[in-house]
Amino acid sequence: MNHLVIKQSKRSVGAILLLVLSVTLFSGCAAVHEAHSKLQSDHGHADSTAPAETQDWAKQRLAKSPRHQEWVKIKYKPANATTEREVNAFLVYPEVKTKATAIVVVHEIFGMSDWVQSLADQLAEAGYIAIAPDLLSGMGPNKGGTSDVATGGSNAIGIAIRALPPDQITADLNAVADYVASLPSANSKLAVAGFCWGGGETFRFATNRPSLKAAFVFYGPTPMTGPQGNQVIDKAALARVGAPVYGFYAENDMRINATLPATIEAMKQLNKKFEPVTYAGAGHGFMRAGEDPNDKNPANKKARDDAWKRWREILAKI
Repeated sequence: MNHLVIKQSKRSVGAILLLVLSVTLFSGCAAVHEAHSKLQSDHGHADSTAPAETQDWAKQRLAKSPRHQEWVKIKYKPANATTEREVNAFLVYPEVKTKATAIVVVHEIFGMSDWVQSLADQLAEAGYIAIAPDLLSGMGPNKGGTSDVATGGSNAIGIAIRALPPDQITADLNAVADYVASLPSANSKLAVAGFCWGGGETFRFATNRPSLKAAFVFYGPTPMTGPQGNQVIDKAALARVGAPVYGFYAENDMRINATLPATIEAMKQLNKKFEPVTYAGAGHGFMRAGEDPNDKNPANKKARDDAWKRWREILAKI
């Protein structure tokens, strides 16, 4: 697979089942994030299903970072396609003297945001090459990404994300993973991490790329199969997982946690490594909410700090 990379300025189951699952996930995430999210798209076009407040705190942190950040465009030709697809991704390099492990960061249901970019920078600060693709690349009315999609109206981002073809998501993530793993400064070890909708896509990506060293699922759903209203854990998909999966869940998030017991049992039966931790008092989206100075739940900050500590400890061992 060949990739054309263009550097820009530093700061410039089946498809129907998965579509239904995405619809459910979006509506649930929108309701939960109404209390926690501080999203505004990167060119000022807000998704009104989330609070109108901006993520200035994340933007300010990012602006102060001494690390090398850049946007890259990754081109690849999807299977059975006649034209190439281009994915825009935010890439941050660590300041280290040795080659580093790479981490693909999968954004939330609200698409590319300042917090997602800040999270990538924090991973680089910890010593890892981090790349966060905008999976809405090319989906906007002007063929742009998240900020372009948002110009379509208050629900445009959510509608666009839940309409993403699962095969396209997988192909995008594979292209981004191939690119970052092949960087001269990368050590060939690759992990993936995702949040909310991105957490679910992270779990699903682990079923499609067994060579991953680890998958970090933050309050995302397990791959499911079956008709709507009668879905069960997709054991056939889980059987393809080759990497250990580490889960990070909020206590006050039964929409996601309801399937945890069945997931634990299925992974155990399949002899797959799955290590979930649930953080007391936290709500869905605590990794972002725990950084937000305006968030009113102290349990989110504690959960975020504890999860970050655990995450770094695991990363250090892969």
